[in-house]
Amino acid sequence: MQRMRSNNVRKFLPYIVPYRWSLAGTVLCLLTQSTTALTIPWFAGKLAEPLLRVAPEAQTPLAPFILLLLGLCALQALSNFGIFYLVSHTAEYLVTDLRAYVYDHLQALPLSFYHERRQGEVLALLTRDVEVLSWFISGSLLSVLPSLVTFGGALVLMTHIDIALGLLTMVWVPLCFLLVKILGRRVRSLAQQLAREQAMAMAIAEDHLRLLPVIKAFTCEAQASAHYRAQLTCIVDLALRQMRLRSSLGPLSQFLMALGILLLVGLAGQKVLAGTLAPHALLSFFLYGLVLTRPMSTLATTYGQWAQARGAVSRLMATLQVAPEPLATAGRELSDVKGAIEFRGVHFAYPGRQAILHAVQWRIAAGETVALIGVNGAGKSTLAHLLVRFLTPQQGHIFIDGIDIATVSLVSLRRHIGFVSQRTLLMHGTIRENLAYGKPHATQAEIEAVAKVVGAHDFIRQLPNGYATGIGDNGVKLSGGQQQRLCLARVLLKDPPILILDEATALYDPEGEQEMLRACYDWLQQRTVIIITHHPATLALADRVVRLAQGGVYDVLSPHDRNAFMPYAGP
Repeated sequence: MQRMRSNNVRKFLPYIVPYRWSLAGTVLCLLTQSTTALTIPWFAGKLAEPLLRVAPEAQTPLAPFILLLLGLCALQALSNFGIFYLVSHTAEYLVTDLRAYVYDHLQALPLSFYHERRQGEVLALLTRDVEVLSWFISGSLLSVLPSLVTFGGALVLMTHIDIALGLLTMVWVPLCFLLVKILGRRVRSLAQQLAREQAMAMAIAEDHLRLLPVIKAFTCEAQASAHYRAQLTCIVDLALRQMRLRSSLGPLSQFLMALGILLLVGLAGQKVLAGTLAPHALLSFFLYGLVLTRPMSTLATTYGQWAQARGAVSRLMATLQVAPEPLATAGRELSDVKGAIEFRGVHFAYPGRQAILHAVQWRIAAGETVALIGVNGAGKSTLAHLLVRFLTPQQGHIFIDGIDIATVSLVSLRRHIGFVSQRTLLMHGTIRENLAYGKPHATQAEIEAVAKVVGAHDFIRQLPNGYATGIGDNGVKLSGGQQQRLCLARVLLKDPPILILDEATALYDPEGEQEMLRACYDWLQQRTVIIITHHPATLALADRVVRLAQGGVYDVLSPHDRNAFMPYAGP
């Protein structure tokens, strides 16, 4: 387990190394601060020594000691400024790099990872967890070494002043740490609960905003608000409990240390009265005791912050341990694609469910247009996802032009396949930006050409800014049919040799669908096309119709049988 944690931590090292000099500068400032904190009590004792003499034999100049103390205070102030600046500067860049690193990993994960998680929980990794970890690394963690130096140095110097008193101080310290450890365990438990509830709140908010039209249509605003507010109340309760514990760690340990030091100072006072300890040594001992309370408080606070950061680390590590898709460039290059496709003995089952595909045997000739039909849940979309390698079959192989797609790079495979899913997926931007997403340098003429093919050009021209019109999140400013036209045009602009249309015309009106089919006919004849549809009219494009049922392709319909699926036209 320890070895696994060590390997996980190494994942972050490449993103910490670029900031090694600023982190080293922060440590240097912290050590300077520790050194001045340890030196000031010694000079204070030296300054007080001539003042505390009952009958001074000779005048000792005080100006040098005062100037040295002033210089140490100035150096300490500069160190504090350096710490604040370097920590803030480094933390901001570290947050950016860690967030980009986690985002790249999330983007590389297979789609099955997201089938098991709510989107809000994933977003919490990129926001709260990354910030907690980066600020802990750049801030709290760096203060541990200087605090230990200050702590150890103060103990050594107190022992140097008086061995017995120094040893008694060393006995008192473990008792304070024991209390901190007990409270720290409770902080860690609360931090884990708080992180889960915060991720849940983000997921609830994301769900509600996505379903806002449904919420309004069912007049469920009050219930949605109450649901979200109840989650926030739970978070506030946990946060206050955690804050009370965390805020008590430092002050409580500092108070206990101060209590112990005052008791020891009382014993030291008895030694002064007995003449076994010089008065100025008592002052230095007292000041070192005060110095000792500060790193004790810092270490206790850091322990509490680590309890919180530990939960963020565990969640990030659990995600980073999920195996990503193979490297996009790993495997042979798939080129000169003709479009012949073969499923050979393909078997697939979703986790925890019965197999949806059983030893599928299916061949599609290059340049052939095949319509795939079947009841909902038969596995039609699953077959499409397997071809694009969104999913991986448990058994069997899929070939394109006789080449096993498992052996080719994802980049070259997906470059040759155009996929229009049954969900309209558009980004927040203009129509032109959406259409040119897969071909950023496309000319206006090329964009308008594909828009005309799918019947989108006319309605785009009528918009206030034409192709520069913004469409909102996922095309919310457009109708469902208009959104689907843009998705189809985006793929046509990519111009792939293999095209998968998964209910790509489900939101078209009947006239618009017929118009699109006539416009696309010549274009589709030049490619291998798989059409997944429930619309009888779309079957007119297909060279043959294949039925998927009971986990396999079991019936192939001829063009004559296709009339059974055409709408009844009447006598």
